[in-house]
Amino acid sequence: MSPKPLILNLFEMNCVGHITHGLWRLPGNNRHRYTDLSYWTELAQIAESGGFTAIFLADVVGAYDTYGGSAETALREGLQIPNNDPMLVVPAMAAVTERLGFGITFSTSYEPPFAFARRMSTLDHLTGGRVGWNIVTSYLPNAARNFGLADEIEHDHRYEIADEYLEVVYKLWEGSWEDDAVVRDTDAGIYADPTKVHRIDHVGENFSVAGPHLSEPSPQRTPALILATASPAGALRAGRHAELVFTHGPLLERTVPAVRAAAEEAGRDPAAPKFVVQAAVITARTQEEVDAKLAEYREHRSTEGMLVHQSIPIRALEHPRERTIAEALEVEGLPADTPVGRRGAASTVGDLLDAVDEAWQDRFFVAGTPEEVADAIEHWLDVEGIDGINLRQYHSFDTVRDFAELVSPILRERGRLPELEGTLRRRLSGSDRLPAEHPAAQFRGAFTDQGV
Repeated sequence: MSPKPLILNLFEMNCVGHITHGLWRLPGNNRHRYTDLSYWTELAQIAESGGFTAIFLADVVGAYDTYGGSAETALREGLQIPNNDPMLVVPAMAAVTERLGFGITFSTSYEPPFAFARRMSTLDHLTGGRVGWNIVTSYLPNAARNFGLADEIEHDHRYEIADEYLEVVYKLWEGSWEDDAVVRDTDAGIYADPTKVHRIDHVGENFSVAGPHLSEPSPQRTPALILATASPAGALRAGRHAELVFTHGPLLERTVPAVRAAAEEAGRDPAAPKFVVQAAVITARTQEEVDAKLAEYREHRSTEGMLVHQSIPIRALEHPRERTIAEALEVEGLPADTPVGRRGAASTVGDLLDAVDEAWQDRFFVAGTPEEVADAIEHWLDVEGIDGINLRQYHSFDTVRDFAELVSPILRERGRLPELEGTLRRRLSGSDRLPAEHPAAQFRGAFTDQGV
């Protein structure tokens, strides 16, 4: 029996500070170069040399402004602000690579589906089918205010919008153009057969889209579908739609069976969704070098940045450790009925700080020699039951380079990093197109009686 292959993604964001709070200050870190195209092309080439499946690009469309009641600390920390559009760096990375895929985070909450569908089809064409869509709904209150709303969209309504959003883009990607619509008949002067291109005439609660889709069929039609979830509602949608599920390690035992059950209920193969977790790897040729790196990273980490990222409203570092959360909220004049208050009003500020710092090093963390790292990853695959990892980038480019140069050769020798070619979906599931049982497939041939 062949060893289970590893889905290996590099977790990135088009910004200075993604999820390694304060570490942009590390000596030799290239994070400040995120605005330079050469940063992204160099990163992509290192990742491809290391057999990475994809670069997974996170995104937010608002600032973290819960902590202290403003975005001041987020800006000072460089915590996901400034940040640039993740889609625009993909063509440059694709131009200098041949196999590397790209997972692009895009929210269904604020921008219309018609324009997004065209942008993703364009990227699918330009990359030869190497793109995936990380489907998210936006949760930051500041994001809502950036798009003309007084506050964030209510949770259940966000998911209702997402459901209809998916229906619209599926209709455009899968149903608007028939497979043989593009004929390129130079003698007859016909590029596309208009009888095989169709309006979708979608009219719903949130969107009205006539069509047709503006892009001709791309290699994957629908990009590879990724969904990040840790909630029951998210697991339900992941089971219906996702090919790759990004979840948190502590919730793995709850998420996997929930997603598989939802997939089966939706008529899909319950084994079809694959699961990746955020993982952290610190490695070097010797344990002494590993220990030195770990110490340096911990020295530069920012606890305040962690508090900002977790949208903790109180300035916890300014309170005595023994003060309760309820007391800290009262001192700062904040309502007791907040997520942090409901979670543990009787617990102390010290407990909160310890928990925030503990999150920096969790279940899928390994700091060791390359062989120890490879052993840990094989344990995650074979015992923990995951299919892959999103590798946390502590240092650009040391993290990805260390993995590519030291760990990837060992994983290749052990059969965990096969050299797969083709579209991102083919690398994930062995096929360029979504299977017939996927909900998107119902729209194939659904509009043949509608003209353009």
